[in-house]
Amino acid sequence: MPFLSPNQRLKELRSRLGITTREVAVLSQRIADEEGNLEFHISNPWLTQVENSHSIPGIHKLYSLSAIYRIQITELFLLFRIDLTKLPKYRFLPPPNRTQLMSLDAVDMDETVQFPSRWKASFDLRHTNLLSSMVAAWGKLPIKLIQGLDIRHNLYGYIGLEDHTLSPMLRPGSFVQIDRNARKILAGPWRTEYDRPIYFVELSDGYSCAWCELQDKNLILLPHPLSPAKVRRVAYGTDAKIIGRVTGAEIRLTGNPPINATPPKKMSVHP
Repeated sequence: MPFLSPNQRLKELRSRLGITTREVAVLSQRIADEEGNLEFHISNPWLTQVENSHSIPGIHKLYSLSAIYRIQITELFLLFRIDLTKLPKYRFLPPPNRTQLMSLDAVDMDETVQFPSRWKASFDLRHTNLLSSMVAAWGKLPIKLIQGLDIRHNLYGYIGLEDHTLSPMLRPGSFVQIDRNARKILAGPWRTEYDRPIYFVELSDGYSCAWCELQDKNLILLPHPLSPAKVRRVAYGTDAKIIGRVTGAEIRLTGNPPINATPPKKMSVHP
């Protein structure tokens, strides 16, 4: 079988369905009307040109073709050598020395995602590092098996090694689960520090994980009493935005693990 270019493969997909370029134009117009965006429309001349050239369709056009050809959009991406399963390897390229917001995107529940399956025994937990450098092997898991993580409603944050705001209760290097639907700042009093809600906050210079209070139009970020961090006051809505409330954490139980130590045991806490 002769090698087909990505554009020729698009033409082959359409031909197998017995759909003409004019029919694609009509169907895509319905999508454009529903979405209120003409970028979703695929004209007859445009599709003919793409199928007979090396042009790369834009994301809106691929969306429409995915719907009309009844094929996963991830498969159309693969035609143009865009492999979404590789994204987890690159999301940790920025050095994690600061608190970060992370997400797990599930495009298709029947697809698989990459998860760390084995950690390097030699990586030094005392130093900031890339996750890709800490992982010895990646494995693939069906998204159906990790539905318990509630990916659609939760985000996941990393507490930077230089972020001591809630230390020692929430140590640097910990991971937290964030409920993006819980953004309202609740008022006390609180019986214990563990009853007090913790919020993941987006700031103009990064992220922070802290107790929060609202005073007039200012957001007060409160550190743990034993933390060396200071109280921060920022303009709420302009310099600070609540991402969500922390609902769980995988915390480090030791402050400074020795070199070449294996990852510390973890426990879950639910504020």
